[in-house]
Amino acid sequence: MPPAAATPSTGRRERLRAETTAEIKRTALDLMRSGGPDAITLRAIARETGMTANAIYGYFATRDDLVTALIADVCTALAEAVDSAWAAGAAEPPAARIRAWADAFRAWALANPEGFRLIYGDPVPGYRAPDGGAAPDAARRVCVGIAALADAAWAHAEPAHGGADFDWDDFDAALLDKVRPAFPALPPAGVALALRIWGHLHGLVALEVYGHLGAQTVSPDKLFRVELAQLIRSLGLA
Repeated sequence: MPPAAATPSTGRRERLRAETTAEIKRTALDLMRSGGPDAITLRAIARETGMTANAIYGYFATRDDLVTALIADVCTALAEAVDSAWAAGAAEPPAARIRAWADAFRAWALANPEGFRLIYGDPVPGYRAPDGGAAPDAARRVCVGIAALADAAWAHAEPAHGGADFDWDDFDAALLDKVRPAFPALPPAGVALALRIWGHLHGLVALEVYGHLGAQTVSPDKLFRVELAQLIRSLGLA
């Protein structure tokens, strides 16, 4: 027999549950913004949302369950932002696509500093991720996006990347399970190139998100553009 259709009351309960779950997550990030990662507690969230502690447990059994869900959401949002920028430039040359990806990454980080800090910065004290990591698929999706940058650079200017001595054993097997099928022509040195590109793009953005550039320059965007231009030249894509 076909499954019974959801009743209006069931649909309303599901909608209210989704809305409350989203409110709990927003409140957790707000607490992190004002008090750092150790401010994320279910008791504090209950206080801020006007819920009882027992009611919160009906949505997330533990604080770590909530943090795991937040990390998955944040990684997915970042992946969608940079993937969209990369896909939009499919007809553009590699240098333009790398620039678009990098700009999307920086724009997302500045618009979502708490999310950036959650996945790339301050650990939540006492947090223990589930087996396999907090958000392995979403996090590796970002890594695959970075590999796309390396693949584009490698295909157009391989001699510029040098003959670094890398082999497959130098990399996480789970990462390779995602990268190698997507980019079968990318050698181990190309995967290393992806991580090197990631380091270039991440450094200045992290300094900017954490406010370390504010006292040094009024033009962090200019610094980022110059660093990005230098990176593209070093890849032989100028």
